Amino acid sequence: MGGSSGGGSQSAQTMPKSSSSILLKALPLKSSGELEQIKADVKNNTIVILKITPLAQKNIEELKTTIEKLTEFSTSFGGDIARLGEERIVITPPGVRIWRGERSS
Repeated sequence: MGGSSGGGSQSAQTMPKSSSSILLKALPLKSSGELEQIKADVKNNTIVILKITPLAQKNIEELKTTIEKLTEFSTSFGGDIARLGEERIVITPPGVRIWRGERSS
């Protein structure tokens, strides 16, 4: 191992994107107005983990509609979407599948 930290001063926001890299974002879902940014992130090869509690506490109907729209988007785009416990959902880009446990044949 080298003794220096490499000298590169790139921050996470200026990190170069390569076609094979996948980014993971975790953020709170506060309103349906964030829908377009979430879709753009997934289209740009980002796995998005959303904490849905903030929107659930504010407006449960808006939350249901937003999740329905995200489900339609992810299935039409070739991605995947699943619930992670009570408070989170995960949306993945095409090529990333979500394991849902053992399935009997």
